Amino acid sequence: MASLNKVFVLGNLGRDPELRHTASGRAVATLRLATNESWTDRETQERRERTEWHQVVVWGRQAENCAQYLQKGRQAFVEGKLQTRKWQDKDGNDRYTTEIVADRVQFVGGPGGSGGGAGAGTDEDMMPPPPGGDEDIPF
Repeated sequence: MASLNKVFVLGNLGRDPELRHTASGRAVATLRLATNESWTDRETQERRERTEWHQVVVWGRQAENCAQYLQKGRQAFVEGKLQTRKWQDKDGNDRYTTEIVADRVQFVGGPGGSGGGAGAGTDEDMMPPPPGGDEDIPF
């Protein structure tokens, strides 16, 4: 039987991307992305909201572009897969971290968080935002 591990998340960065490099020199960036859900409580009729935080891992040139062009508050669309890692804390206890490993990160909004944006898809179609801002995009 077939299976599918695909995640789509649209949210705002809670902090600037953290860029590191592996021992072999490959770039890896970590993003903290917040998504919000809101609803009206049926009993009290009060508006409620919940924020879910997602850890996103981005590799290679795409990671470098994320570190260069994304910052806290900026909106991003992430397409990827869920992956759980097992690790040990300082006391030797097993811990687990579930994160999104990004296949594609699309920058949404300009540096101020509004308007259109440029993508950070696969390594072949990487394109930084236009130097003059989003006003230079003809659509």
